[in-house]
Amino acid sequence: MPSQYQNTYESWKNDPYSFWDKAAARIDWFKKPSQVFDSDTGGWFVGGEANTCYNAVDRHVEAGRGAQIALIYDSPVTGTKRKITYAELLDEVETLAAALADLGVGKGDRIIIYMPMVPESVVAMLASARLGAIHSVVFGGFAPTELAIRINDAKPKAIISASCGIEPSGVIAYKPLLDEAIAMAAHQPDFCLILQREQQDCALIDGRDFDYAETMNATRATGKKQPPVPVKATDPLYILYTSGTTGQPKGVVRDTGGHMVALAWTMDHFYGLKAGEVFWAASDVGWVVGHSYICYAPLLFGATSVIYEGKPIGTPDAGAFWRVIDEYNIAVMFTAPTAFRAIRKVDPDGALMNNYNLDNFRALFLAGERTDPDTLHWAREKLQVPVIDHWWQTETGWVIAGNPLGLGLVEVPPGSSGRPMPGYDVQVLDDDGKPIARGNLGNIVIKLPLPPSCLPTLWNADARFKDAYLTAFPGYYTTSDAGMIDEDGNVFIMARTDDIINVAGHRLSTGAMEEIITSHADIAECAVIGAADQLKGQLPIGFYVLNDGVKRPPEELEAELVALVRAKIGAVAAFKTAIEVKRLPKTRSGKILRGTIQKIANNEAYTAPATIDDPAILEEITAALRGRGLLK
Repeated sequence: MPSQYQNTYESWKNDPYSFWDKAAARIDWFKKPSQVFDSDTGGWFVGGEANTCYNAVDRHVEAGRGAQIALIYDSPVTGTKRKITYAELLDEVETLAAALADLGVGKGDRIIIYMPMVPESVVAMLASARLGAIHSVVFGGFAPTELAIRINDAKPKAIISASCGIEPSGVIAYKPLLDEAIAMAAHQPDFCLILQREQQDCALIDGRDFDYAETMNATRATGKKQPPVPVKATDPLYILYTSGTTGQPKGVVRDTGGHMVALAWTMDHFYGLKAGEVFWAASDVGWVVGHSYICYAPLLFGATSVIYEGKPIGTPDAGAFWRVIDEYNIAVMFTAPTAFRAIRKVDPDGALMNNYNLDNFRALFLAGERTDPDTLHWAREKLQVPVIDHWWQTETGWVIAGNPLGLGLVEVPPGSSGRPMPGYDVQVLDDDGKPIARGNLGNIVIKLPLPPSCLPTLWNADARFKDAYLTAFPGYYTTSDAGMIDEDGNVFIMARTDDIINVAGHRLSTGAMEEIITSHADIAECAVIGAADQLKGQLPIGFYVLNDGVKRPPEELEAELVALVRAKIGAVAAFKTAIEVKRLPKTRSGKILRGTIQKIANNEAYTAPATIDDPAILEEITAALRGRGLLK
């Protein structure tokens, strides 16, 4: 079947409001919208009233699909597996919502969810939505100072947490972190609901803390069930904090109506899913991917979603993903490129795939960080299915540019994130706001208005929202990504604008250099940063990790990498330094902390980011630079 992408995109561009009005028909509204879009307020589906939890759970049960599996919980770190039907999920959600209501939570109140990857985290999100409350999920295990900042900003009435999280390295006690954060915070929640896990329980504070299981059992004994509360389409569903340049996290607000409409549209049109199939987003509920594609989109669509408490390697080996795909008949998977780089590093031949039946697996989607062509080619060769890179942000909640499996794939060159999706008029501007010719590097922006689901503002920070996203290029949303668009309309995200380096007056993409370095057969992954240089302004330094089992003299490999970059980019790149390291510093979601590496290389003061996976890696980077005489 020929791709319907171009026709679909043009139909949106020719009549955007009719396009989204049609998409909104897939949502069950208590009160239908009177206006698709209000240009004065920027609100979508104005006048409409609905409830996200009702659309994600109740309506499937009412349609006779209560016996269908809604959630699959698979925890290799605890040896636990569990399947929850839509009917069972409804019972859990309406009971928790009733319990929260009895404790005083109502429409518009905030609930912070500080949970590990367990079904109760999704139940908590849905129960909040059911009440018309606003949830803010904070990645489990976040440092107390970071949690306290979010408590002060969101001012939650309640916090839902757990006694502990489980990592391959051991048990992480959450309750002491939570208690410390509350002690630090100026705002105090009315109460905390604590899920006691058998791997490690915790002491509860009288009058403030309630046991999750006991509270659920007591509410269930009364027979109370909380009905869904109608909210306006423009009312907030959740706040999700993302890092800010000032150190103060930005509370991205997600509205109710536009979020449902956009996410429901993506499941079949973009990800190519069919009703009742199993979708797996191998992420965490603390990140936007977990919000959109573990919790909400699969359930809005009526699919089955997987909650995986494990890693791509080490739980127990690099065949972990293939085991889950086989065991649960996964149709489509979504994960970060870094997960596949980790698998490839340990099992470069993909031998462990041979232990599992992947015949029903249809497509792999990658996002969260730029997918280097080498990883893309490896995954395609080993899996023999479409492997699709796509690009979006916490701020948008869904894909900006990609290759739509559901509409029929188009030709996308490796290294590109694909074509803009309906709703997004993606353009490239120079620093003065003037359009840049196709194929040239510049600032990636999106012409206003933004489509449904994109942030309408930041929580209690309208001025900061405008300053951060709308001021640099009037009439456009600033993505803070740099890249280009080719003659066919394919979008290439090369780096964050902070990662564009200036070498003797030449603007160069560190992403382009990384792409070349990772094309070397011995390299598992790399990061390139721009270090300050008195003569040329900046000079690129590469840090690389070898594939498992590879042993090469560093000087020899460095010479090969320098020659590769010179051959592909030219002498203008001035790339002369490639340093071997055992690992790269990353966030828990897998993003390489290039900015922090750059500060180390420039001998600047830095604070280890709250999201860092292992702060000890920063010392390893420092030692590697010192070993090359690049730091005193």
